[in-house]
Parts: sequence; C-alpha cells; structure tokens
Amino acid sequence: MLFDQVVQASARVAGTSSRTAKVAALAETLAAADAGELEIVAHYLSGSLRQRRTGVGWRSLLARPEPADAPSLTIAEVDEAFAELAMLSGPGSQATRQELLVELMSAATAAEQGFLAGLVTGETRQGALEGLLLPAIAAAFAVPVDAVRRAAMFAGSIPVVAVAARAGGEPALAAITLQVGRPVLPMLASSAPSIAEALQRFGVGVAVAVEAKLDGIRIQVHRDGDEIAVYSRSLDDLTARLPGVVAAVAGLPAQRLVLDGEALALRPDGRPMLFQDTASARAELSPFFFDLLHVDDLDLVDEPTTVREEWLARLVPSTLRVARIVTADAAQAEAFSAQALAAGHEGVVIKALEAGYAAGRRGAAWVKVKPVHTLDLVVLAVEWGSGRRRGRLSNIHLGARDPASGGFVMLGKTFKGMTDEMLAWQTERFLALETHREGHVVFVRPEQVVEVAFDGIQRSTRYPGGMALRFARVVRYREDKSADTADTIETVRSLAR
Repeated sequence: MLFDQVVQASARVAGTSSRTAKVAALAETLAAADAGELEIVAHYLSGSLRQRRTGVGWRSLLARPEPADAPSLTIAEVDEAFAELAMLSGPGSQATRQELLVELMSAATAAEQGFLAGLVTGETRQGALEGLLLPAIAAAFAVPVDAVRRAAMFAGSIPVVAVAARAGGEPALAAITLQVGRPVLPMLASSAPSIAEALQRFGVGVAVAVEAKLDGIRIQVHRDGDEIAVYSRSLDDLTARLPGVVAAVAGLPAQRLVLDGEALALRPDGRPMLFQDTASARAELSPFFFDLLHVDDLDLVDEPTTVREEWLARLVPSTLRVARIVTADAAQAEAFSAQALAAGHEGVVIKALEAGYAAGRRGAAWVKVKPVHTLDLVVLAVEWGSGRRRGRLSNIHLGARDPASGGFVMLGKTFKGMTDEMLAWQTERFLALETHREGHVVFVRPEQVVEVAFDGIQRSTRYPGGMALRFARVVRYREDKSADTADTIETVRSLAR
C-alpha cells in the first residue's frame, strides 16, 4: 500500500463533519491494507507511530527539502525509516538522523511531508481518534463493534485488535481477555464544571461515589506472584522508577492483582508535592489505589463499582487507598470536594456505583470536577506552526504584566485550544503587530490580551519569573481588554502560593 492512501484517507476524514463518513473512510483504508501493513496503517490513521520515540524534534522539521512530484513511498518504507531513526544513538547519531529524515522527506509529496511531520509531533488532528477507529475496524472486518471495544480494552492496543479482527474475526477478538502482566487501557473520566452539574448527570437523588482527584502519575500495577510491574497511563513500563510502589504491592495479601491508582510525591506533613516533583525521576513516590480489576483468579472488570470497591477495601489498607465517600447529598459532595482541595488535591471524581470498568473510554460513568483557573495575559511572540498548522502562526508566548518594570514577564507558551478560525485570525493579527523575527519566532508588540485556562503553576528555571503555567490552553482572545489591564505577575505568584 502506498503511504499516500493513508494521507488521502486522513484528508477525507478531516474534510467532513459526518461521523458516518469518517468511519467509512477509515474502514475502507483499513480493509485495503494487507496483513503485514495493517498494524502500521492503524497507527498512522490514529496519528501515532509504531515507534514510541524516534529522536526527531519539531525543529528538525522546520526546513524541508523539495517535495516529490508524485507519491511513491510505501507504508513499509515509511515504517522502516522510522524504525531506523528510533535505533540511532551515540556520537554522530544526530547528524545521521537528520540525513535519514531528509532522505525520507525528499521521497514524500508535499501532502505526505505534512502528514509525516504531524506523526512525529503528535499534531495529526484529522479527527481519526480511537473512538472512530474502533467502529471502523468493526466495519472493515464485519465484526460487532462491542467485541472490538472489549478486545481493545484488554489488549491495550487498537492496532493489535485490528490485526486480530482481520485474521480471525469475532472468535479472535473474544480470545483477547484480561491477562495479568499485560496492561489494559485505563478508564477515563469526562469533565463537568461543577459538582451540581456532575450530580445531575447521574440523576437527582442517586447515590454516587465521590473520590479525591489526585494530581499524580496514573499507575496500573500488575502482580503475578513475585513478579510486579507498574505501567503508566500510556502503558509505558515504570517499574524500575517506582520501587516504593512495587514494595507496597508486594506486601498485599494476594498473589495475582491488577490495581489502578495514582503515585504521588508527598511532603513530610503528608500533603502532595507539586506535580513536577512527582514527575521528577528523583522523587520517591507513594501509591494510592482507587480500583481493582483482578484479584487471584477473579476478574472484576465487569463488576459494578460497589463490588470492586469492596474487594479493594478488603485487600488494600486505607493508607494506600484514595479517599472517597458514597452519598446522594449534594452538600456532602461539595463539602468533600472542599476538603480534597484544602488537602492539596486537584478536585474530585464522581463515579456511578453500578458501572463496570470501561477501559480505554471516557464515558459518563466517571466525571471529574476540578477548579478551572484562568488568567488574562498578553501575547509577546508567536511561532510558526508545523504539520497541519504549517504556514500559520500557532504557538503563542504568554506574558503577565509587571507594574514594577512596566514590562511583561513570560510564563510559557501554548498552542492548545485553537480552532482553525482562530489560527487564521491570529496569523493576520500578529503579523500586523510584528516587530522582528528570530528564526521561526515572530515577536510582536505586547498589545493583544488572551484569556488562558490552566491546571496549575509550577516552578521553572526556563522563564525569568521562575514560574510556568501547566497545561495552558486558549479560551478566547479579549478584544474588550487592553494590555495595561492584563493580570499581573503578583496575581500569578498569589495563585502559586
């Protein structure tokens, strides 16, 4: 199969708002792939590479060679090129990596170059997400979509499920079950802006579980006798990094386990440290579990939340469990949320008591509620985009007002939350405000105010204010505000405190 077939399918998906049309385009492409190509094609359609790391950064993609006139690259050739890039290491590897990248890009058409860049940077946003690939696999290989979803849950890999569906149909999918030692896709929570709205989704007067939402590293722990493995949300093996988690699970009274939870770095007083301390390789992390998927010979995935919690409470001491209450009272839920925030946690997760564990899905059974912080900041510079955003100004540099100096203090960058319309508008707007350029960065007069939402503030040696916004994303541009009314650096410091 030519790589161009995937690129064209991606363009078709991006070019329609119809879910049915998107699924049909994906299914047609999956069905056209041969057995040796299918796993790779499924990765590319989801905007990911089979190789988790290639060593290629976005800066390497800014200057591209002249594109090929016509498509010639095959799926296998692209995969082999990325595999070779991923294997490079040691002295001289960077130069060799650049040579290989230029060779690959030279063989690609302009459309293929853009898609390749998107795969490397993770910015292939054509709408072909996992939620569309699962029904596409079902349609491509004439299997029930529920069977595909369940197999994907246990396999922890949608491309692997595509291969199984093609090779053996529904029986092959049914053979993929939970195995201790093989991580499953974690269940995810949808979001609500308030406790009241979250509770409304479950029904008036319906009892729910309300759990503290910890700002840690999501962990899934598998134990099979003396063998213990710890996996991240993205299913990376973290076992060597988390000896404290391994030791804690080794002390539990069961031989076979699959636990879901968070790992946190704690202060001496027991309060959680900043997320960046938790993420540091130097930090000692403690586990806190909130779900149990398997114990000894008993699978609990399909059991309701209440049953899984009962087993978890029997097995795991309260010091290693996430705090929770069960209530139908909104006031109690609000009070528990306030306690969780006061204890230094992110907020709460509200869970349906009768729900099974829907691995890999962001459904209605779990709803997270956490405060949304926003600041009105000033755009100081903008970077030219890559991949799908090539030719547009994308990543904005954010600054808080400093009344003491009369200038602005940079707090980080973001390209998140921008619609296509916003990208077009800001390209025109910031080119009109341009003062000078340095490489791919366009510096602008500090006039445009932008409202930015963020999850927290962390220490940073990269920026002069010593702080950076965590997970910043654009809410809207403020045409009603001028730069001299933007939030100050002292406001940011107070939030950090």
